[in-house]
Amino acid sequence: MNEIEKASQDIYGEIRQSIIQVQNKVQQAVNTGMVQIYWQIGQQLDKVCDGQQAEYGKGILQCVSAKLTAEFGKGYSYANLRNMRQFYRCFPNCYALRSNLSWTHYRMLMRVNDPKAREYYTQECAAAGWSSRELERQITTFAYQRTIANQQGQEKLPVKEAAKPVPYRDFIRDPYVLEFLELKPPAEFYERDIEHGIIEHLQKFLLELGRGFSFVARQKHIDIDGDHFYIDLVFYNYILKCFVLIDLKLGKVKHQDIGQMQMYVNYYKANMRNEGDNEPIGIVLCAEKNEAVVKFTLGSDSNTHIYASKYMPYMPTEEELRKELRLQDLPALNEGEFED
Repeated sequence: MNEIEKASQDIYGEIRQSIIQVQNKVQQAVNTGMVQIYWQIGQQLDKVCDGQQAEYGKGILQCVSAKLTAEFGKGYSYANLRNMRQFYRCFPNCYALRSNLSWTHYRMLMRVNDPKAREYYTQECAAAGWSSRELERQITTFAYQRTIANQQGQEKLPVKEAAKPVPYRDFIRDPYVLEFLELKPPAEFYERDIEHGIIEHLQKFLLELGRGFSFVARQKHIDIDGDHFYIDLVFYNYILKCFVLIDLKLGKVKHQDIGQMQMYVNYYKANMRNEGDNEPIGIVLCAEKNEAVVKFTLGSDSNTHIYASKYMPYMPTEEELRKELRLQDLPALNEGEFED
């Protein structure tokens, strides 16, 4: 490469990067502006239609749609105006809108009927930077319900101990959906296949774990008085400020599995914590679990942060997830009339 070619290549790279940065800023501004104007339109429509009979509201939207479509195009169809009004009703506070969420994100969030679940997905999506596709996966796999399932039945700490409790259970899901590993039927795969698949698809696994997780090690070797042990996977959560240890089990979880994880957690608690770290978490990720075995193995020690969570090696149907989470009475997603 001669001097001119080298110089031109260097300046090309700089110019290209500048163009991409501006394009990204412009796209972000367009997305933010679109969300804001759609919210404002929804607010204006709701003021006119709120409290009126359905036919009156429908007539207003149809007339307004016809005029806006003639001037500004199909983005203001009757169905989309309905969605804008619904957008305002789902997110009545414009100051709570997230600048990094697009209209596509909000259309998906509006399908979530439960306000608490909708708030959870909104916060997690904005904080973790989920794409619209990842948000859709989190919603359709009931990520919110899989997380709060661990909070049910949790005893509240006395007031004097509850100043700033570390929300461990807010970061543990049950079950975990691992369809991206593309594992074969149970009789044909082994724990090492799951571990290998997780490492190969680490980014997707981190998204499934939730926010704040970073990978530390696989097959982490620890030496306890001459006896050698290997922890399948080690992560660190920068929000909880603690290590997260994961052991993979192909079959049903046994009391020995819980006991072994307790040993790992105790070892990390005594030897691996840095200054300011909270107590480590242990997760036994199993194909099947027995709640009674977990309960009686751990006993009544509320300070033990050991969890057994089931993994599903395929994308379950909504019916399967509802059965798994005992959500038969949960309303279905709002289908709506969403358009691009």
